[in-house]
Amino acid sequence: MATNEDGAAENLDKMTGNLARVEELSQRLIKALSARNPPNPELSGPSQELFARAAASYWTEMLENPGKLYERQLEYWGESVRHFMEAQKHLAQAYAPEPGTLTDVDDSLKGDKRFANPLWETHPYFHYVKQQYALNARAIRDAVQEVDDLDPVEKRRLEYFSRQIIDMMSPTNFLGTNPDALEKAVETEGESLVRGLENLVADLEANHGEMLVRLADESAFELGRNIATTPGEVVYRNRMMELIQYAPATGQVHETPVVIFPPWINKYYILDLKPENSLIKWITEQGYTLFVVSWVNPDESYADVGMADYVEEGFMTAIREAKAICNTKQVNAVGYCIAGTTLHLTLALMAKRGDTSVRSATFFTALTDFSEQGEFTPFLQDDFVDGIEREVEEQGVLRSFIMSRTMSFLRSNDLIYQPAVRSYMMGEAPPAFDLLFWNGDGANLPGCMTVEYLRGLCQHNAFVNEGYELCGERLHIKDVKIPLMSVTCQSDHIAPWKDCYRGFRQTGARQREFIVSQSGHIAGIVNPPSKKKYGHYTNDDLSGDADAWMDGATFHEGSWWPRWEAWLRRRSGKKVDAREPGDSAHPPLAPAPGTYVKSRSSD
Repeated sequence: MATNEDGAAENLDKMTGNLARVEELSQRLIKALSARNPPNPELSGPSQELFARAAASYWTEMLENPGKLYERQLEYWGESVRHFMEAQKHLAQAYAPEPGTLTDVDDSLKGDKRFANPLWETHPYFHYVKQQYALNARAIRDAVQEVDDLDPVEKRRLEYFSRQIIDMMSPTNFLGTNPDALEKAVETEGESLVRGLENLVADLEANHGEMLVRLADESAFELGRNIATTPGEVVYRNRMMELIQYAPATGQVHETPVVIFPPWINKYYILDLKPENSLIKWITEQGYTLFVVSWVNPDESYADVGMADYVEEGFMTAIREAKAICNTKQVNAVGYCIAGTTLHLTLALMAKRGDTSVRSATFFTALTDFSEQGEFTPFLQDDFVDGIEREVEEQGVLRSFIMSRTMSFLRSNDLIYQPAVRSYMMGEAPPAFDLLFWNGDGANLPGCMTVEYLRGLCQHNAFVNEGYELCGERLHIKDVKIPLMSVTCQSDHIAPWKDCYRGFRQTGARQREFIVSQSGHIAGIVNPPSKKKYGHYTNDDLSGDADAWMDGATFHEGSWWPRWEAWLRRRSGKKVDAREPGDSAHPPLAPAPGTYVKSRSSD
């Protein structure tokens, strides 16, 4: 049996080891932060600039005397944990409340997973902190709602930024008021805090000094091995994209091939995460020749690439090459998110040119009418877009972490604060979750294209108003008259279904179908029939507004995939012998998932 002296010696050895690790990590932390290349301060306004100057001053001092950081961090950790242990001791000696005797003056946090620890309900201190936070949050929300001298856009911006303050100031985001983190620190004798610092330093080093918390264990996935594994070949490549043709899964296929255009903000393999939820694999199993575009991850040399380049060298070229390989006159096209928006522009351009290469088009969560900017209102005003313009003028691209951070702040508790708490305060490793791995694998956006999209489409809404100038033509949403289907998602915060519906109604198509899937921007689309998880709504009557459409809609259990396939089948021609990827003029260049998809923005 170990003696008290043995235990003390063991604890001392452990503490000494932790101190040495903290000192080493502090040096790495300073080095990582000193290499930071921040975004243009105008993206966040004067307050960000002020913060940047203050931070620069602080870290200059730390570089000159790194021991200060080491001492301050240890002092803070030690005092926080000691304070927690003393509070627990005094509580046990003086007062132990009966379960259920602490009453809530505000129940707005009931069911909030951030406050699942029983101490939030049984411990007077934590119960007080939680309730005070709820009261503070309510006071801020009420004050914002009572502001009546702002125009609607400014009011929406105020609501957004006040919500960010509320989320940021949650007591769960701070060690001294997070019982989960404190209990973990006590249980592990501070080991969890050291692991958390290790995680923080690793994230800073991986992102050139930017604090982007890892959402998934990147070492758990490898493209082509356990993710993006559907067999196929790259059959065409240019500076904008690789065109992947997937191997047939049936002896015969429909004559008209399918070409999918995924968004270039993220990588295409959201549609091919793993075999059981892969839309790409499922389409081949239904008897279709499938092509998918894998966009290049642009660097500063792509600064002058605009929307016209994506249309001509991406959309038009992929359609042309797919037709040539399959020896057909037409394809069926699919566009997801921003690629759906751009597919609509491409179809309008083709209509102007008399090009009938697309038999039908399907849009996944695609906006075309930007008259309502929704949750993106704060980011689509001149001051923010002006900052974006200066950023891309300096960098050549809109760096992926800026877009990723913007998207994450729309759901900051789930995508920023809670992952940071688990990683940096609890010392936990990120989960091996394929969807979160994909979410962290973003791409840069070319500078010219970014500004054209934000100014011409999002701000001026030219495609549904006066017409959008592209490739020498003035394009309007009413120019598109081929059969169309739009698949939207009920809880989508990026492309709200009502906004998608408003634009879809303005097309010139006579044959069109509209679907609302349950769930959000990703889960509502990646919804295989085998899961039997999310249902969908349909209504053939598109004459009224969105509310009228939903009032008259029919709900269907299960995935929308089979319904779309039945619609697609009627527009895909007779059956022919299955086609292997490529032909004599298009020899395979690389196996799927190709080479472009493997370029990471943080490399």
